[in-house]
Amino acid sequence: MANRLVILSGGSRGLGAALGELYRERGWELVEFSRSAPHPWSVRADLADPQAAHAVFTTTLAPLAARDWEEILVIANAGVLAPIGPVAHKPLPEVLANLQTNVTTPILLMAAAVAAFQDHACRKTLLNISSGAAQRSLPGWSLYCGAKAGVEHFVRTLAAEQASQAHPLRAINVNPGLIDTAMQAAIRASTPADFPAVGLFIQRKADGELRSPQRVAEAIARMADDSRLEGGARASVDDYLG
Repeated sequence: MANRLVILSGGSRGLGAALGELYRERGWELVEFSRSAPHPWSVRADLADPQAAHAVFTTTLAPLAARDWEEILVIANAGVLAPIGPVAHKPLPEVLANLQTNVTTPILLMAAAVAAFQDHACRKTLLNISSGAAQRSLPGWSLYCGAKAGVEHFVRTLAAEQASQAHPLRAINVNPGLIDTAMQAAIRASTPADFPAVGLFIQRKADGELRSPQRVAEAIARMADDSRLEGGARASVDDYLG
């Protein structure tokens, strides 16, 4: 069996759970970080508490870094949309929880993975599961759009830093497209006052435009295997659908 490792955040449900199941079925060793930690391969981490989450990351990755690996894949998938609506009207704790989950903790996970595995000479890939929202301005989603755009630029800069390393990690931003998940259900349940484009998302569901998490996970796995993708790239699942 191949000696390959996946480090995944937000794998309790939706796309993250589908990615975890796919790589487990392929024989990879898997470590998944989430608040609910529902799987045998899960590690409990409150991703809205960056300092506590970082301590969990470093403690968990240290013994893994002491082992030899044929391939390492880091997938920063965790994210939250709430609160939806103009940010000026949202309570401070909700704003901070969004930014901590969507910006600070993903960056800390990536930094911890780089620190742990920088000297490993094997193939290493980091996938940041982003969103089309990183390149759009959607009223009601200012926190989510801003967070996704910010982390994408962090990943591009991380890729530039890695280019000068002896054993570089290839960092790639991923646009996963429309996925039939609980997040999409929450979007459709929002009000036009909070999210003026809600009708468009309701229509997309009615038109069957949402893909299953399993289909998207398979496309992302093909993307991760694509050696033509260079660090700093922004890749779309649309180009890897079977």
